[in-house]
Amino acid sequence: MTVEETYLKGCFVITPKIFEDKRGYFFESFNKDAFEKETEVSTNFVQDNLSKSNKGVLRGLHFQKGKHAQAKLVSVVKGKVLDVCVDIREGSPTFGKHISIILDDQEHKQLYIPKGFAHGFLALEDDTIFSYKCDNFYNKASESGIVYNDKDLNIDWKFSKKELIISDKDLELPLFKTCCF
Repeated sequence: MTVEETYLKGCFVITPKIFEDKRGYFFESFNKDAFEKETEVSTNFVQDNLSKSNKGVLRGLHFQKGKHAQAKLVSVVKGKVLDVCVDIREGSPTFGKHISIILDDQEHKQLYIPKGFAHGFLALEDDTIFSYKCDNFYNKASESGIVYNDKDLNIDWKFSKKELIISDKDLELPLFKTCCF
């Protein structure tokens, strides 16, 4: 695997080595020792989640607060997404900055998102299956988020508003400047 740190400190793009032949392909989707050696991040994932979304479904921007904050390792099992994470670590030199990356079932890239980031994704194909490993358990009382179209964040989701399918709950998320981190 190759690991590249993004300009958001602690956020890594991981590209696996894929072995392909006439039977199909094989790759190691996670190896704790290799991950920790390459990133210098010690982690213990305790919860795996999968979601299925059709083209145009936007989920996010979500995060967990306080002692329930989560680091995530995200990837696509089937389909393609535009994945976005926003640095919400107060005092960070990149506070309020974001990255976006295409994750798909062809390259099998992963994105490691440390604690202190809001996260969201947009399904670019029908029947997209998105996977994320979390290093902390979900806690409903600690969930929070930022509305996807916050003008201060200025995220280009690559779709028009009328093409997006967003839950009522996500449409009611607060603005970045009024959010409680």
